[in-house]
Amino acid sequence: MGNLVNIPRLISAYYTQKPDANDINQAVSFGTSGHRGKSFNNSFNEDHILAISQAICDYRAKQGTTGPLFMGMDTHALSEAALRTATEVFAANGVELYLQDGFSYTPTPVISHAILCWNKANSSVADGVVITPSHNPPTDGGFKYNPPSGGPASAETTKIIEDHANEMLKNGLKGVKRMPFEQALKCSNVHFYDYVIPYVKDLGNVLNMEAIAQSGVKVGVDPLGGSGIYFWQPIKEIWGVNLTVVNEAVDPTFSFMPLDHDGKIRMDCSSPWAMAKLVAMKDKFDVAFGNDPDYDRHGIVTPDGLMNPNAFLSVANQYLFQNRPGWKPTSKIGKTLVSSSMIDRVAAGIGKEVCEVPVGFKWFVDGLLSGDLAFGGEESAGASYLRKNGEAWSTDKDGIIMSLLACEILAVTKQTPSQIYKELEAKYGKSYYSRKDAAANRDQKDKLKKLSPENVTAETLAGEKIIRCLTKAPGNGAAIGGLKVITENGWFAARPSGTEDIYKIYAESFKGQDHLELINEEAKKIVLDAIK
Repeated sequence: MGNLVNIPRLISAYYTQKPDANDINQAVSFGTSGHRGKSFNNSFNEDHILAISQAICDYRAKQGTTGPLFMGMDTHALSEAALRTATEVFAANGVELYLQDGFSYTPTPVISHAILCWNKANSSVADGVVITPSHNPPTDGGFKYNPPSGGPASAETTKIIEDHANEMLKNGLKGVKRMPFEQALKCSNVHFYDYVIPYVKDLGNVLNMEAIAQSGVKVGVDPLGGSGIYFWQPIKEIWGVNLTVVNEAVDPTFSFMPLDHDGKIRMDCSSPWAMAKLVAMKDKFDVAFGNDPDYDRHGIVTPDGLMNPNAFLSVANQYLFQNRPGWKPTSKIGKTLVSSSMIDRVAAGIGKEVCEVPVGFKWFVDGLLSGDLAFGGEESAGASYLRKNGEAWSTDKDGIIMSLLACEILAVTKQTPSQIYKELEAKYGKSYYSRKDAAANRDQKDKLKKLSPENVTAETLAGEKIIRCLTKAPGNGAAIGGLKVITENGWFAARPSGTEDIYKIYAESFKGQDHLELINEEAKKIVLDAIK
């Protein structure tokens, strides 16, 4: 296949090419999910990882974080290279580093779970690093810091790490401590640890694993070559789940993946193109699912096909809040402002309050830790929820528990999640949802980021009176970095892209496809008028 990445060339570029720290496209840049880039264009190379790792060491020292640093990687080729580089720096700095036995793979939520479990049981405070570019193509690398809260770091934290790392890059890596990899592995502060069994054994405290096993629900699992690949057999053996792993391949080219909508290899478990092989097997299983390489997302397949992520989030909330008596009655549902309003309608129907926040799972971390949020979910198929007793399970997205939740729902209700969603549609109306791109230059994107509601002069949207214009999230008052316009039966949100000359338009209608198209058309005019 001509679109397969040349892995030797990719790894060579990681070690031999040097970024220009004065070039904004080659500097360390923490987005919503850490620093991401490609070795071929000098945006993810060894120098980046050396500088970021040292910046994390220095940040830990200032914060007084003396407990373990739990580090995991996914199955992207650059993840293993970055893990070795980071190990050299963390070992040299005396960090108590915990790596998966045999240099195997560790899902993002498992690192979060390990951090929270340690911090609950010990006086020293732990944090973590996850090495992953999520569902991005095989050429990509990613490096993410999770502080002692267990979830994605705040913008303030990542800014400190980013600035310090770039300063070291500009100064020829002055201040970076490192030692040879073989020597690092012999250090007393470097530990090999089995992340798998503690996590798998604990699943009974967040899910009704007994119900799943006793029901005999036939479960199909496609790990999509990701970091959870070695978790499913222990789940099957320890909990007695009737599951079959349909694809056991781990291949850094991800050559087994169907091409995504744009012809690229992308391990996006919410994409019908990427999930085509599992969808083709839908009639062999009662419920099936796939996950992205770091396992923070989920894609649920029933005999009806691949569920829309918003649809499954709606079903998950409907079910969980009626089947978790140990949760605080006042616990809220956390949703991002671009998630479906079906979630709001479900919440109203079960008497629960919604906390709507900007895009990014970091906004759910504090609420999950305190129990004020029992559930936090994003429209991009990432979510987590509390243990049965109302305590935090993971404060990062957990694709494993979300996937197994689909099995629990079927085991307990005798209905698939897609059947339940049809009932929700009959009760609350049918949602029509889209996400599209529109052109915008850097100046326009900057203006969009800084809008206030007064900038919107339109009074109607797609024939309905505009009820609210938001530039701050109603759940926490944080800036949304864009605009959301709401009517009785529809809404749109516009957010600038951080990497391309576009802005994204998220839109939803409860009146039909034609109404949705009208919202999308008028959204562009409303945005352009507001940023003149």
